[in-house]
Amino acid sequence: MAVEQHYLAGLDLAGRRVVVVGGGTVAQRRLPRLVRCGAAVEVVSPEVTPSVQGMADAGEITWHRRAYQSGDLRDAWYVLCCTSVTEVNAAVAEEAERTRVFCVRADAGSAGSAVTPATADYDGLLVGVLAGGEHQRSAAVRDGLVDALREGRIADQEREPAGVALVGGGPGDPELITVRGRRLLARADVVVADRLGPRDLLDELAPSVTVIDAAKIPYGRAASQDAINAALVEHAKAGKFVVRLKGGDPYVFGRGFEELIACAKAGVSVEVVPGVTSAFSVPAVADVPVTHRGVAHEVVVVSGHIGPDDPNTLTNWAALAGLTGTIVVMMGVDKLAAIAKTLVAGGRDAATPVAVIQEGTTRTQRVVRSTLDEIAADVLAAGIRPPAVTVIGPVAGLNSALA
Repeated sequence: MAVEQHYLAGLDLAGRRVVVVGGGTVAQRRLPRLVRCGAAVEVVSPEVTPSVQGMADAGEITWHRRAYQSGDLRDAWYVLCCTSVTEVNAAVAEEAERTRVFCVRADAGSAGSAVTPATADYDGLLVGVLAGGEHQRSAAVRDGLVDALREGRIADQEREPAGVALVGGGPGDPELITVRGRRLLARADVVVADRLGPRDLLDELAPSVTVIDAAKIPYGRAASQDAINAALVEHAKAGKFVVRLKGGDPYVFGRGFEELIACAKAGVSVEVVPGVTSAFSVPAVADVPVTHRGVAHEVVVVSGHIGPDDPNTLTNWAALAGLTGTIVVMMGVDKLAAIAKTLVAGGRDAATPVAVIQEGTTRTQRVVRSTLDEIAADVLAAGIRPPAVTVIGPVAGLNSALA
């Protein structure tokens, strides 16, 4: 096993000249972080990749469109040798040694005066790992550290300040919550959880975390929105960090903004963490793309909680019937017969493909494929129940191409 003997340090390269010799894929990987830290980057290479070209066109770097020449490292603070020609990299490293500029050789790390660690950003931290040139080992350790931080197995700070985070938990699969959402969930003192959130993640919480069931089960027990708002405010005012864990995205038929308003009126600080909305992700896992070139040029997401024959509906169902693209209906399983009838009466082809996906992304996912005139009967026969997402439009029939 190689012995790591480098001195790990953070370089402040903001405004300082950094020379990158070579403009291929290796340079392409290294450049974004150099640019992000504010370095005055100059690339010396006869040719570059399109991505590097784009950075030059955007003014993020300076590109000298020629081969490396002796003297190119004058006044540089740092240099990276990224060409595919060993002799060129050796010549650059030799000049760097003479001019006392730290130099990284991408082709032979031990031949340079500096090495690039395996790095990752995490919530304001820059994690770097060196492993004596064993790149796979350093990358594996880096990934393990970052995963542990994200999942709360390593605490990088004592606790979050009192307040509320409205976290979109995604469509149900616990792997589909955002990195930020999972991080804040691991730091929560109190979690107010919906039935449609990623429930498996609740098992990972510490015993000291208070979990409040705010399940809103259709046609069953329901926690009133006022009670949920009051719980968020009460616990935050008591000095707790509260995560409101919601299914999908908080602002896509999730009543998240109502909760934000309630907290704002009470003087409670709120962070909103968007989630992967089930309107698009659930169809995707069922091989239903909500858009497809030459098939659908629009997507409309509609709440089916109130049917088209209800005078309280805010949806212009007649306008929807005139569309030719994709309609995604949320919370509309029991209204499918009325929705289909209204769309057909408004001019939508009765043979339009429809897919209904129940409990998408979970192990109990079920899919019913039919047509607009038959879908209500087929869903009833299959025993489909909420939560389910309905996709109406030609895209719902594209799965036949997979055969």
